[in-house]
This record gives sequence, structure tokens and C-alpha cells, in this order.
Amino acid sequence: MTMEPKDRLIFPLDVPEGAQALELIRLLKNDVGLFKVGLELFVAQGPQFLQTVTAELGVGFFLDLKFHDIPETMARALDALGPGIRFTTIHCEQGPELLRATAAAGSRGVQVLGVTVLTSLDTPDLLAAGIDPRYADPPRNLVLRRAELARQAGCRGVVCSPWEVRAVKERFGPDFLAVCPGVRPAWAAVPGDDQKRVMTPAAAIREGADYLVIGRPIRQAPDPAAAARRVVAEMAAALAPA
Repeated sequence: MTMEPKDRLIFPLDVPEGAQALELIRLLKNDVGLFKVGLELFVAQGPQFLQTVTAELGVGFFLDLKFHDIPETMARALDALGPGIRFTTIHCEQGPELLRATAAAGSRGVQVLGVTVLTSLDTPDLLAAGIDPRYADPPRNLVLRRAELARQAGCRGVVCSPWEVRAVKERFGPDFLAVCPGVRPAWAAVPGDDQKRVMTPAAAIREGADYLVIGRPIRQAPDPAAAARRVVAEMAAALAPA
């Protein structure tokens, strides 16, 4: 099935209360493809919130909890995922040992993405964390290493910054998904932004990104729905044949 440009836009529900999340879902459900739920909202509301919203509003979710544990524990957690979840994330350092976990998610129809390098990190951060300089400089080297582990673990793709998408696609092929946070429209300044390896929506799509995760530029806009449509228009222009 061919995706529309808006299907490639993922909006993160980075709010602490279910009422706020519901307000954003109702406002944006016709203008974005998926809603991302992270630790803040999931811990506050629990899995029942996702099940209820899926049943009542028919939207899909990207459950971004970045599971990181022994394979058996992760397999049990992923096997318990409820309906409405399209993607979820795991740390993939254990490589093939995580096949059990990804298989458990696959049995639920959930596509697993491997976390590579957070978009809030750059080379000095990685070096400070003790990452081998051969992988930290540039971060693309570490992204490709972790993407290889993700593929070995049976992941459907990875989460990476737009800066690494082209290299990921060249190494692992067009069917290995790349989901990209750290996307910032040129027209949307984000005060105090913690993202470091960023790119515009159009540029990220041209690099080969399959999905874009864009939050604050939409959420903080005077008209969030209009901002989402503006982002989608940029994506559509980048996807159009030259």
C-alpha cells in the first residue's frame, strides 16, 4: 500500500497527562500518520490509555520506550504489547541474541526499531561516555555499527538522525527503515533546543528517511494543525519526482 506524505509524519505526545494527549490526538489525527508515546506519558497513563484511544479514535502509535534488558525479559515485555502499536524501540547491543524479543513483537504485528545514537548527542558527548573514538568521530560510525546489530537482531529498521540516513540506506538497503527524530523546519525556532544533529523535513526526506518525528515545532505553533500540514507539504515536495 502506497503511503501518503502525512503517513510519514510521527508526532510525539510529550505531555504528562492523558487529557493533554487526547486533546493533541483529536487536533492532529487527520494531519499526522502516527503518535509517539514515550516514557513520560506511558508511565503516567499506562497501557490501558493506548488501548482505549486506539478503540475510540482509531489512531496508531509508536511506543518509544527503548527497551533494554536481557533478551528473555524483553521478549516477555514485547509479547505483552496491546493493539494499536505500529512500532516500538529496543537497544540492540546484544545483536542476534535479541531475535527472541523481536519475534515476540512480530507475533503481535509490531515492527521493532533499533536505537542507534540519540540526536541529542554529538562526538564530544560520545567521547565523554567512553565510546571508542573510532566510532564516536563521526557518530555515523557508531550508528552503522548499531544498525548492523539491529539487523542481526531482526529489527525492521533503526532510529537515527537524518545525518546518518543516507549511509544506513546505502549499507543496508532501501527496505531497512529509518525513522528520524531531530527534524526541524527552517521556519520553526525551538528555544533551548536540545537536538544537535538536525535537518529540515525536506532535506531528511531527500536523504532517504522513511518517517520523521517532529514535536515541538508543531506543538508550540500557534496553530499546531496548520504547522503539521506545512511540514507535510514540505515532505510531499521532497517526495515528488524531479
